[in-house]
Amino acid sequence: MTDKDLYGGLIRLHILHHAAEEPVFGLGIIEELRRHGYELSAGTVYPMLHGLEKKGYLRSHHERTGRRERRIYEITEQGQVALVEARTKVKELFGELIEGG
Repeated sequence: MTDKDLYGGLIRLHILHHAAEEPVFGLGIIEELRRHGYELSAGTVYPMLHGLEKKGYLRSHHERTGRRERRIYEITEQGQVALVEARTKVKELFGELIEGG
């Protein structure tokens, strides 16, 4: 999948979904998205994380592990609401694309 404009919304939903399960960080979410078939660079994912935070769907804090400091993202209440609403829309789209109705 190379069309980032087409898949950008799906990638953001993946990020929200995984952030709802547990806090995420940039490299970790890049690796998780790779398991879903997305080959994304840090230059693509980090702006998405920052954008989701700016819109209020995620919040972040810095966490130090040994010498490494990471920015950890957690889903907000607003992000939870958006994710629930998105699930409905994705189910509807799935029905049209896959099930033909």
